Amino acid sequence: MEATVVKRDAFTIVGYQIQANLKEIAEQQLGKRALDSLKEDGNLIHNKVTDHLYLVQIYPLKRGFDPNVDKFTQVIGYQVSDVDEIPKGMHTHHVPDSSYVTATHKGLESELDRTYDFLCGKWLKENPYDHAGYDFEIWDDRYKPDQADNEIDVFVAIREK
Repeated sequence: MEATVVKRDAFTIVGYQIQANLKEIAEQQLGKRALDSLKEDGNLIHNKVTDHLYLVQIYPLKRGFDPNVDKFTQVIGYQVSDVDEIPKGMHTHHVPDSSYVTATHKGLESELDRTYDFLCGKWLKENPYDHAGYDFEIWDDRYKPDQADNEIDVFVAIREK
């Protein structure tokens, strides 16, 4: 797997927010339910930039954080050029301009942890950066979560040590 450091401008998404740990998200199918709702209600979101979906994950910056046990925030939504109205039940989230280490996950979505293990584990240990407390994924026309040819672009926010 190859990782690249990139800078990205700030952007805003509008969509559904979840606060849970990975175990709760999986057991209660919270992500799937939010995605299904977003696909159903996505036409209510004004000023969409593209039809690509974004999954932003915000983590508490605490020592020993474990996403399988500790709650964190996920926002799944569409990037918008302007927020003039937020549909009922949805949230807006602003992602600041930042540097990211990025890689494209190839394979089943259920195997996505290996891409995060590489970026947040191996890569961060070997480079002069720390995790900045959030990451995001872009789900475009290559997003086929249950198929082997699935691809997800993963961006982990970083800051210099």
